[in-house]
Amino acid sequence: MEATAEEVDAAVRAARAARAPLADRTVRAAFLRTAAYRLAAAEDRLVEAADAESALGPVRLTGELARTCYQLRAFADIVEEGAFLDVVIDHPDDTATPPVPDLRRHKVPLGVVAVYSASNFPFAFSVAGGDTASALAAGCPVVVKAHPDHPALSELVARVVRGAAAAHGIPGGVLGLVHGFDAGVELVRHPLVSAAGFTGSVRGGRALFDAAAARPAPIPFHGELGSLNPVLVTEAAAAERAEAVGTGLAGSMTLGLGQFCVKPGLVLVPAGAAGDRLVKSLMDAVSDTAAGVLLDHRMRDHFLAGVAERAALPGVDSPVTPGAGSAHTVSPGFLTVPAARLTGAGAHDLLLEECFGPVTVVARYADEDEATAVLARLPGNLTATVHLSAGEAAGEGRGARLLAELTPLAGRVVVDAWPTGVAVAPAQHHGGPYPATTSTSTSVGAGAIERWMRPVAYQNTPPALLPPELRDDNPLGLPRRCDGRLER
Repeated sequence: MEATAEEVDAAVRAARAARAPLADRTVRAAFLRTAAYRLAAAEDRLVEAADAESALGPVRLTGELARTCYQLRAFADIVEEGAFLDVVIDHPDDTATPPVPDLRRHKVPLGVVAVYSASNFPFAFSVAGGDTASALAAGCPVVVKAHPDHPALSELVARVVRGAAAAHGIPGGVLGLVHGFDAGVELVRHPLVSAAGFTGSVRGGRALFDAAAARPAPIPFHGELGSLNPVLVTEAAAAERAEAVGTGLAGSMTLGLGQFCVKPGLVLVPAGAAGDRLVKSLMDAVSDTAAGVLLDHRMRDHFLAGVAERAALPGVDSPVTPGAGSAHTVSPGFLTVPAARLTGAGAHDLLLEECFGPVTVVARYADEDEATAVLARLPGNLTATVHLSAGEAAGEGRGARLLAELTPLAGRVVVDAWPTGVAVAPAQHHGGPYPATTSTSTSVGAGAIERWMRPVAYQNTPPALLPPELRDDNPLGLPRRCDGRLER
């Protein structure tokens, strides 16, 4: 089933040949909507296949498929509206210094995009997921490297999407699919691939990122690699609602058995009575959470080894020990450590690295300076969360300062809520400083389309030769900025 180099080449060339039929925005939007409709219509068959390969359960998978269909429809709306083309027209101005010639700019698709599926979201970050949907919306054909945890589902989804393409006169090659590790490497190195999107581990993503950069013609590589997603609970917030925060943390860190990229992996909790109450609430809630099956045995082995290595560090306690359940399951738990152990380089740096699965680290800080010192040592993250008291949220005390400390750490800052759950919305940003991602872009929300486009400016171009998007009469009715004024 693993693709050969020749099969990868054929898939990329077939995708490239589909660029012209995909160029029409009206056809493209209709294709995306038809893909959403057909995936929803095949729900029973797709969810059954996904559950057989992932054991994530019909409820979770049905919701994820609905999210995937929503993404496709949302990008269809974006394609029709046209603002993503970022049309800007500046007419000549000889009075400016220096003089401005006739300049017209818009964005064009990059070309064939390679997409690497994630293990933990067999629909939403896979064959028809956000990377694929946004790339197709940009006008870029896609070749997907299927994840080995759900190969049969990947084939089924690809078949449905290709059928939707055929209904609008678009060749099936617009969505290629290859399997195998070597195929993934061949794909990112292929000279006709213009960009890549990846969701997965730091190790795997960095290897592909380096390969993309080492090509004779390097290409953009938008990788989501790993995230600790720190949480800071202020002393005042713990005093106000320790039990609620502890219960909420338990729900967030065990959601999906801790297999979400935005799982809170490090939680700074004050030492003292209020923090003790929070930890007790967390302990009670996690103890009542059932064991479950991770996505594959490799992940289970890594989780058990990672927990054991962390629990063996000096000063680390395990109020609820995460570990093996039955032969296939794991049970959730959490570790505690004095925050002072994390303020300087050493063996405890392991606690500042993501451990994929249902575990979090609770670091007990003695004062504000100690908490700040830990935050200062963290790498980039997808999210950073702070829980404030009512007074701090209203502007009293250090609430604003804490947000300023968290902002450099993450692409999404969460206040008095939990990071798990990434809404598909125009204002969403799902990305962050390295190693959370390898670029400054988002992989969720309307902004995801920008990854697969580049701007082109035309200077002093005769009107008859201009693309229709850039003509003065605006035949396509696009939103644009003309001589500094926004036109709708």
